[in-house]
Amino acid sequence: MLPSTSVNSSVQGNGVLNSRDAARHTAGAKRYKYLRRLFRFRQMDFEFAAWQMLYLFTSPQRVYRNFHYRKQTKDQWARDDPAFLVLLSIWLCVSTIGFGFVLDMGFFETIKLLLWVVFIDCVGVGLLIATLMWFISNKYLVKRQSRDYDVEWGYAFDVHLNAFYPLLVILHFIQLFFINHVILTDTFIGYLVGNTLWLVAVGYYIYVTFLGYSALPFLKNTVILLYPFAPLILLYGLSLALGWNFTHTLCSFYKYRVK
Repeated sequence: MLPSTSVNSSVQGNGVLNSRDAARHTAGAKRYKYLRRLFRFRQMDFEFAAWQMLYLFTSPQRVYRNFHYRKQTKDQWARDDPAFLVLLSIWLCVSTIGFGFVLDMGFFETIKLLLWVVFIDCVGVGLLIATLMWFISNKYLVKRQSRDYDVEWGYAFDVHLNAFYPLLVILHFIQLFFINHVILTDTFIGYLVGNTLWLVAVGYYIYVTFLGYSALPFLKNTVILLYPFAPLILLYGLSLALGWNFTHTLCSFYKYRVK
């Protein structure tokens, strides 16, 4: 779960683990502790996790300042408390049920949609993005003088969860109030409102992801993580010019998947 560990490769002749093996052992122990706490709700700090969710909208920089504090006090960047993941899972379930209700889906169709959103949209895509960002950051963004450190995959997945939460709230909660009466009306106002919500949601994802990696002092040139804003804005403009409704496409896809 540590995003930074020593990678010195020397092995001591007395059989003692070298620094990299020791770091991996420590990371593995912390992952085990994290997973074990998933079933111990009394040990979770839900109030603090809710605070993080609030500030991911209003001031995400404050959330990552807390990651710095955790590194200083517990010698790890990534979360050691699964409360955030539990609350995010609850948000996924509630918002997806609401999505199914708005789209007039039946009980079993809503359950299928819920499974799709949880295991594909969140976990599956999250694993893919976290792995890709873990590779890119370690391969190209680590400072030359900081080669003794690397970004651990667990921290990359934490950053994804941070960025995914605002996107989830915008597209699976706020958007629900506008879908039937505004967004899916096949008018310019409809796809203007819908596509603007997509622009804000994906923009939040990009920005919160950038903040996550720029918080690591041993990384360089993290500003390149903001470059996707250019094609995002271009795609937004094209969608308005062509009358392409992103939300209509998503709803049609969801209905097709649950048949």
